[in-house]
Amino acid sequence: MAPTRTLDWINDAVEMIDQTLLPQQEVVLRVADVPTMVDAIKRLAVRGAPALGVAGAYAVVLAGRQHDPTGDPTGFRAAIEQVRTARPTAVNLARMTDRVAALAGAGVGAMLAEAHRIRDEEIAASTTMGEVGADLVLELVGNRPVRAMTICNTGGLATVERGTALAVVHTLFERDLLAEAIPVETRPLLQGGRLTTWELQRLGAPHRLIVDSAGPFLLSRGAADVVLIGADRVAANGDTANKIGSFSLSLGARHAGVPFIVVAPESTVDLTTPDGNAIEIEDRGPVEVATFRDTPIAPEGTPGINPAFDVTPVAHIHSLVTDRRVVRFAEGDTLTSTAHLVT
Repeated sequence: MAPTRTLDWINDAVEMIDQTLLPQQEVVLRVADVPTMVDAIKRLAVRGAPALGVAGAYAVVLAGRQHDPTGDPTGFRAAIEQVRTARPTAVNLARMTDRVAALAGAGVGAMLAEAHRIRDEEIAASTTMGEVGADLVLELVGNRPVRAMTICNTGGLATVERGTALAVVHTLFERDLLAEAIPVETRPLLQGGRLTTWELQRLGAPHRLIVDSAGPFLLSRGAADVVLIGADRVAANGDTANKIGSFSLSLGARHAGVPFIVVAPESTVDLTTPDGNAIEIEDRGPVEVATFRDTPIAPEGTPGINPAFDVTPVAHIHSLVTDRRVVRFAEGDTLTSTAHLVT
């Protein structure tokens, strides 16, 4: 089955699948201005670090059309700042926004060409990560059908096509070496239950959905051979921010002796952030915890703590797979010195 492109530039605007409506409705959202893009980012109509980077890149083009960077530099800069700060944890959003904005002096055409390059780089990265990640998994667990546990959504919805961690699952399935994918539901917005299962079903890959709290226990009982997660930011020491619940899975995997592998493009590696303590963790407020799709699940006015991400220490991570290299932390590799380059 050909990969679904979940976000693209079509007829002078961005078109994307509205992830808030899946799996019940498959609606394409058309975004033609910066306020609509900022709203889409904040309400998670588009999410996933690589996809956010592509969305941010195209948002700069929209900003350039609304505010001439030379005739209205103040308006242009204000629009860019709204985009790049819409969500703070994923490094790709600010990084790709800045990359395209740096070409403002060359005109909208140059910025659009750069945004297209960013989109194409992420698509190519997904294919590479799937192949390299699958090779690593089979090396670690043996050349046999693999049971892979994963959290949140790391498929094409998060990256434009194929994915990061789910690209590895996709590749294993294509090689007839996927016994089963085991996505956790991913509270409170159920990206694993709503989105990953939707992608796995479309792929035709075998899978069973579990509740978040079952993951570590099932790992202790030998239910999975590997844990695969994505990343919203990888710090210079290898600490990794990903969807809340990833840290718990890393503890379960460490206890069970199961390889815990991070799959993320090089664009998500942030050498300017020294470690996990320096990563800003977005708290999305109590409403998402106390309700689901406007239906209360707790008494009105219930307070809550709602970190969207957590940080897995590098000591719990066997390897990081990017589109350029495999960093085997468990074997002493670091992000600044590794020989396992992708060829």
